[in-house]
Amino acid sequence: MSSPINYASAFGFHSVAGAIFFAVIYIPLFLWFVWQSFKNAAYVYIVMTLFCAMRVTAFIIRALLANSTTLGQNLGLLIADEILFSVGFSFLLYPAYILGLDREITSGAEPVEFWLVKLIRNRRLFRWFLAIGTALGIAGINLATDSDPSNVAIGLDLREAGSIVFLFLTVVQSVQTFIFLGEHIESGYSNDSRPFGDRHGNYILCAISMLLIVREIFNVATIKDQSKQNNEHLWFPLLALPEWLAVVCYAAPGLVPSRSALKMAAETGVNSRVII
Repeated sequence: MSSPINYASAFGFHSVAGAIFFAVIYIPLFLWFVWQSFKNAAYVYIVMTLFCAMRVTAFIIRALLANSTTLGQNLGLLIADEILFSVGFSFLLYPAYILGLDREITSGAEPVEFWLVKLIRNRRLFRWFLAIGTALGIAGINLATDSDPSNVAIGLDLREAGSIVFLFLTVVQSVQTFIFLGEHIESGYSNDSRPFGDRHGNYILCAISMLLIVREIFNVATIKDQSKQNNEHLWFPLLALPEWLAVVCYAAPGLVPSRSALKMAAETGVNSRVII
């Protein structure tokens, strides 16, 4: 009789301390975004609250899987943890995209009419691709953990496709951030009385973009080599750490425009794009 498989160990879940460490350092950020959500109720703060909750949960599960041989044999728990990490990235990427567009609205800038820029800044289209990438990732994770080798191969292909979609969207988000930075490089966010995040928001958004690109390049580059992707000496500094640093950037005071500021900007007619 064959012994039960420790799936967590096979997937490279070994560091209990690393998982606990990241769960702990996400908790203050979760509390910060909960507070900000009550103060501002901005979309970005609400989504970041959900993202932090998902990461705390995922890292706790990861710590339990790494610490317990019995739990490590629970394939369903492993799949749930993998899905939380995969789906959770969309909760980190989409706020960066929305934040860039919202800051453009409150800047009072005239909408750019060039067709490619308008396409990049189409929120509905971005959400469709985000949903496709998420669906591919979930399907891929489920099939990649199947006992049938043919399903495993299909699952890896689906995961790769989902990761490529996310990388493409991350590049799109970065491009629209740098376009906005180029338009407003001397736009006057230099008033020292403004909060730090408002004065330096464009550069903070660029930092978020770079961190997300590092995360996604590592994810795509190692998607076909699970031993390398699951190597915790690479996974923690190249995937987990960039995500956390990006969340820290989101917490900069004044970075996220308030709902009232967005509403006022839309009502002035200077920038009347629909905020959805």
